[in-house]
Amino acid sequence: MPKMKTHRSAAKRYKVTANGKIMKRQAGIGHLLQHKSGSRKRRIFKLVGVSESHIKLVSKELPYKKYSR
Repeated sequence: MPKMKTHRSAAKRYKVTANGKIMKRQAGIGHLLQHKSGSRKRRIFKLVGVSESHIKLVSKELPYKKYSR
């Protein structure tokens, strides 16, 4: 039986915590930052958990996610 392959772009975009939660970067911090308030930018820079509706999709792209720490 061949090994399953990790989707490489997903491996670069998502981080798995020690408890198994999948974290991602928030959208909206790539450009057009001058008109956004400082508090909004600080909030956007932090990592957030993947929504419940997308966990199954992301987990399929990361078959060995429980080992990546």
